[in-house]
Amino acid sequence: MSLDGKVDSTKDKISGKAKEVEGKVTGDKARETQGKAEGILGKAKEKLDDAKDAVKDTVDDVKSKLSTDKKD
Repeated sequence: MSLDGKVDSTKDKISGKAKEVEGKVTGDKARETQGKAEGILGKAKEKLDDAKDAVKDTVDDVKSKLSTDKKD
């Protein structure tokens, strides 16, 4: 996961948790729901970045194998 992606997803998760807690404390269900949604968005961004990294690693492995096969 890139550093920017990690920071962005962590920011969303922390901000979401803060809004969720604020909503619970004040009794504001809309704010609580907004916080939950933002937390889920942060988790989704994290999973997407992980998937991107996995695909990139796989592509790099295939390229490496293809270039090795051409030399043989």
